[in-house]
Amino acid sequence: MATAVLALQGAFEEHERALADVGEASFELRSAADLARPFDRLVLPGGESTVQGKLLREEGLLSPLRERIAAGMPVLGTCAGLILLARAVEGDGSRKSAPDAAQTGPWIGTLDVVVKRNAYGRQLGSFHTEGQLGDLAHVPMTFIRAPFVASAGPAVDVLATVDGRAVAVRQGAQIGLAFHPELDADRRIHKSFAKL
Repeated sequence: MATAVLALQGAFEEHERALADVGEASFELRSAADLARPFDRLVLPGGESTVQGKLLREEGLLSPLRERIAAGMPVLGTCAGLILLARAVEGDGSRKSAPDAAQTGPWIGTLDVVVKRNAYGRQLGSFHTEGQLGDLAHVPMTFIRAPFVASAGPAVDVLATVDGRAVAVRQGAQIGLAFHPELDADRRIHKSFAKL
């Protein structure tokens, strides 16, 4: 089996390299035809969540992936991927009043969290830190136009916080990260994910 990496937009190539570094086979998931290929895990990369969500719908991927994730398929969502998984998105002030606000999310909606989009500001608000993530110490965390988890349901475990805000969560086989582990040399997160 292999890990499918959503390759509609965003940092999918970096996830493919990270998976290869830990010995995990992967392929790019771009259209409904790719769903016929065997895979037992899914990565939803960072990028533009609204663009990815619309393309998921247009390519006929949204419902089939939602069904597989709801049935227990392991999924790793980073940054935009976390937003795609979330059951609700707070969004910023301009999106709340936009006529198409309902189309910005939720998309997959299987992870019982509410996320705040661009929570640390735009590109200039990007930053890097290290922190504890579950049992992993000194995990590098690169935040780029990142969300954070504003609230989480009772079945969700918070794995990491930065400045008191949840930035990594897990619910069953779903892992949502507000940061980009694929952009750092540390491969422990991808190694752990490949074992799910």
